[in-house]
Amino acid sequence: MSLQDDLTAVRRSLNELVRSVERLEQDVARQTPAAPRPAARGPMVSVPDTPYDSSLWTDSDDEGLGARDRRAP
Repeated sequence: MSLQDDLTAVRRSLNELVRSVERLEQDVARQTPAAPRPAARGPMVSVPDTPYDSSLWTDSDDEGLGARDRRAP
């Protein structure tokens, strides 16, 4: 194959790729429903930087790890 033949083949492949991408974009545009509207939000709530009271966690277990005073197997 000559260089000219190679360039022609590359151009043909590139044109085919461009057409395929355009068809794909059109298909996606037809199938995609309108974007949902964001839910109405209430007023913002500030969360303090101070640590939580540790007594809130006295009877809690870490999920999947067991109790705090025991080791996982």
